[in-house]
Amino acid sequence: MPMRVSFILLFCLATLNTLAQKGIAFQQAPISVVLKTAQKAQKPVFVEIYSPDCHVCQSFIPILADSRVGKSYNSKFVSTKLDIGQPATQNWLKAKKLYVPSLPLFLYLDSSGDIIHFAMSQNSADEVIRHGNNAVTASARSNTWKQRFASGDKSPNFLIDLAMYSRVTCDTNTNIAAMEAYAAQQPANTHANQNNWLVLQKLIIDMNNPLAKSLVSNINLYKQQYGKPAVDVAENILMSSLYSSRGLRYSPAQIQQVYNGLVQIGIDPKTASSRTLLPEVNAYFKLGQGARAAERMNNHINTHSLSVPEYIYVARLFNRASPDAADVTYLTKWIGKALSLRTTTGEQADLYYEQADAYRRAGKTADAKQAAQRSLELARAGQIDTKRNTDQLNKLK
Repeated sequence: MPMRVSFILLFCLATLNTLAQKGIAFQQAPISVVLKTAQKAQKPVFVEIYSPDCHVCQSFIPILADSRVGKSYNSKFVSTKLDIGQPATQNWLKAKKLYVPSLPLFLYLDSSGDIIHFAMSQNSADEVIRHGNNAVTASARSNTWKQRFASGDKSPNFLIDLAMYSRVTCDTNTNIAAMEAYAAQQPANTHANQNNWLVLQKLIIDMNNPLAKSLVSNINLYKQQYGKPAVDVAENILMSSLYSSRGLRYSPAQIQQVYNGLVQIGIDPKTASSRTLLPEVNAYFKLGQGARAAERMNNHINTHSLSVPEYIYVARLFNRASPDAADVTYLTKWIGKALSLRTTTGEQADLYYEQADAYRRAGKTADAKQAAQRSLELARAGQIDTKRNTDQLNKLK
């Protein structure tokens, strides 16, 4: 009897192994090893980016184990799975400049590791097979879409696919251009429909896109249809625009547009002011308008309570970045406010050091020397390195 049971168990295990092998044969190895295997096999690579805690990912397990899927993929690709929660996966994605908008994400690479296709598949064997077939068909690959767009393809579904691909590959310019072309085709009375709501949630990253402007301008309509997520989506578009690389080039007027948009969707004005403060100040610096930068900061300080470290940060910012001395009257006033608060010896030393630098910039050498000497005395009292203080005093001689 025991031998019979053992035989049955062995038979069952063998059957399970056979079934398991019918699906995609995922290589359990670092991506660098998988790529070397692919180079030897002269095959592209299929990568599933997943999370073990992702319910949608779990629903794909039987699909990827399907015999038809396995037959298709195993003949075409060397395959692997990467857990997005692992540092190695994060490092690889960062190195490849790839963004994962949702899970699971299917990536198709050439044997050198460059992306040739991507898919966010529906949960069916036919769809997974279709994506694999597209990945090995040069004319259907995602990496041809940018040229296809440049050649004039503006069909809405294609633009959606291109925008998502450009998000995955962090190609901001293409994403913005594709979504501009898409939005131009949408009548105003369709801006808030379900399809365009999904586009706003997943694809639009630029506050100047007509659909984004419609969302901000008609926030109450969107809130009626979609609830608080409407505010969250609008806020995300505004803030991601502000803190993007293109946001670094925004004019003060464009930054004011962000502020107005935040207030329009219901963000507290003081909070909106805090979020746009430094970008606006830096924009004035770039324009050579130190006085305007100081006025903006002064208005903020008059309506917000700053901590001593925040005052020190502001003082350093203006002393190092202001294009002229027009801010000094404001800056010395702010430092005076900070000194009236409860401060440590080190903080006082920092504040007087910045005060001395401000006076130096304004050509007030005597006042600068006095503040610099006070900073030196405080640094000595606090047993703080005084090298910067002696350097400052030497420059004032």
